[in-house]
Amino acid sequence: MATITSAGIGSGLDVETLISRLVAVERTPIQQIQQRATGFKTQLSAYGKLQSNLSTLRDAAARLTRADTFGAVTATSSNATTASATAATGTTAGSYTVRVDKLAAAQSIATNAVPSGSALGTGTITIDFGSYTDDGMGGFTFDADPTRTSVIIPVATGEDALEQIRDKINAMKRGIVASVVSDANGSRLVMRGVDPGAANAFRVSVADDDGNNTDTSGLSALAYDLATGVNTSSRKQAAQNAEANIDGIDIVSATNTVTGAVSGLTITLGKVSADPVTLTVAQDKSAIKKSITDFANAYNETVKFLREQSRYDPGSKTGGPLLGDSTATSVLNQLRGLGGGNTSLGGTLTRFAEIGLDPQSDGTFKVNDTKLDAALDKGSDLKAFFSAVDELEAGNSGLAVRLRKLTDDLLSVDGRVTNRQKGIQTRIDETSKQEAQVERRVELVEKRLRAQYTALDATMGKMQGLSSYLNQQLQKL
Repeated sequence: MATITSAGIGSGLDVETLISRLVAVERTPIQQIQQRATGFKTQLSAYGKLQSNLSTLRDAAARLTRADTFGAVTATSSNATTASATAATGTTAGSYTVRVDKLAAAQSIATNAVPSGSALGTGTITIDFGSYTDDGMGGFTFDADPTRTSVIIPVATGEDALEQIRDKINAMKRGIVASVVSDANGSRLVMRGVDPGAANAFRVSVADDDGNNTDTSGLSALAYDLATGVNTSSRKQAAQNAEANIDGIDIVSATNTVTGAVSGLTITLGKVSADPVTLTVAQDKSAIKKSITDFANAYNETVKFLREQSRYDPGSKTGGPLLGDSTATSVLNQLRGLGGGNTSLGGTLTRFAEIGLDPQSDGTFKVNDTKLDAALDKGSDLKAFFSAVDELEAGNSGLAVRLRKLTDDLLSVDGRVTNRQKGIQTRIDETSKQEAQVERRVELVEKRLRAQYTALDATMGKMQGLSSYLNQQLQKL
């Protein structure tokens, strides 16, 4: 802390420089403490990165212990425009023949053309949802859906243009979308159901203020009901279900996405075709391969990091922050031990080298695609190699199981990595306390030195004054 003083004025001595140099000597231990603290902080940072690498490795190993990783499947189609599919994990591999006979569709109707911008008429529009059934005698019956309430839309004077009626229908947001289509003949109001399927058909009835609900003038121009035969609007598309044949079995679906027909398989119908499509479900080897290569990369990154942080550079004669650190050395040795380990549970696959992860001299893996692809053809052996559990001898369990346990133990609350981090943090805290103690001692030393030199300065100032007086008196004599 800087101090404003006049020490040295009386004696002429450079007291401030003397005090500064003496205090600097006293501060030497502080610099040493700060250097140690910097080293500890560097170590703690290295352990933070090691913790991150081990967490990534743990997650990658855990993924190889899960059944869904090896149960991943993919579905392909011989003609995806006609029918395609997605398969859930665990879906039985195989081939399925699909013929698309009909696509699901939503009902749509349109009015006759009226002059653009003209008023249609006032009254009330009622829309009911349900399904039409052919009675076999040229007629239809309408079965209203009791779970859906009617859509009632009042139309008053000044709001009865097609565009205004369209906006009223759309504002209700009740399963009907309306639009106005115009051409040289005029404008038409088109109403389309939001949802496909035969159960989502609709009828439109009106209470026309002109007193006639079935003619083509006024609001009754919107009416449509196959059951009553009041069809002043015309149907452009019937509400219908999708119909397909899967492996010789006819199926019906309200949408063009068929689920449940084949367990775990979701089939999307694209177009009607008399030519059947073949859907093939097979193990997703690319997904499994990616999980294995991700594991190898995570393992390599961890081993490389530990080697870099623990190495000694003879050229610069400096070592990494974890050089000589017993915990880091132990972790590296454990990882390399498992990297060269084996298991008898994987059938024909016993070591990493046999699945295409070739151990290198630096402890890392080099991925051999040819060997890995060959191992992927041995699905059950590969799965056991990574994920099998030996209840009698834990050291013989699958390699991913053992790596997962190792990383779990290292990163647990009482794990070696966690405890080492706690230990380093404790030493950082201790050096901080030591630095504060030395700082207080230096302040006291500086205060004492300043008091002593101030007193010396005053004394020497008095002696110099007395000497000058005596010299003056002697000169007078």
